[in-house]
Amino acid sequence: MSEASAPAQDQLIEHYHREHLEETILAALRAAGKDIDALRPEDLAPVDQFHSGGREATIELAERAAITSDMVILDVGGGLGGPARTLAEMYGCRVTVLDLSESFCKAGAALTARVGLSDLVGFQHANALELPFDDASFNLVWTQHSTMNIADKAGLYAELYRVVRPGGRYAFHEILAGPHQPIHFPVPWAEHPAISALATDSETLQHLTEAGFREVVWTDGSATALQSMEQRVAAMQTQGPPALGLHVILGPVFGQMGPNLARNLREDRVRVVQGVVERLGESGG
Repeated sequence: MSEASAPAQDQLIEHYHREHLEETILAALRAAGKDIDALRPEDLAPVDQFHSGGREATIELAERAAITSDMVILDVGGGLGGPARTLAEMYGCRVTVLDLSESFCKAGAALTARVGLSDLVGFQHANALELPFDDASFNLVWTQHSTMNIADKAGLYAELYRVVRPGGRYAFHEILAGPHQPIHFPVPWAEHPAISALATDSETLQHLTEAGFREVVWTDGSATALQSMEQRVAAMQTQGPPALGLHVILGPVFGQMGPNLARNLREDRVRVVQGVVERLGESGG
């Protein structure tokens, strides 16, 4: 998960902290009929792809980012590591997941071991505004629904730019602010406004440009996200929650979060965007 400025950080940590997270997920997997001693990364997708569009959106972003096996990737705010495991399994690349939530890092590392990908996917408990890595350490930095809690967007993008190599890229799949505000709470990333920090399309592009990035791809996927969310909400309302889903992690409040996210999309209060930007520099243009 991502993080806010200092005054809201304790609230943010509380929002994402979960006791016995691995055990909770394994119990849900058993209830869904999964063999927890023979798990595959795709078995975890309903609970570890903590973003709209699920595993399919991760694969779509990976294709836009042109990932290859020789890449070293940093997934900022990568939570349980669903996207990281997907990238490692599909491409054979190495991925470091960085997250502010210690409980997510611990559970993510345990799940990664269960699917046999610990040699390619590692976890680092740290703050995205103070990345514990040397300059130019990664071919690609990656975020999926990880920036919505971070108020200091300029500081975030400056850090991402610092750790990506010249000619490297930043790939993102994020929720941005739409023209109609405020948004309806609770939503998956925040139960109240104090820990939500959405930026508009133009603000995001400005911050990225000022950090030194150059736009390569920018795609608005709001309509697709709305359709998917409305289908999920309708299914939960008529059939109840499935054995596996984000409600396993977020709890009963997800019954409000899901419909609110759909409403925010429908009313153009939020947008869902995928993009890829390139670091300018000595070999980046």
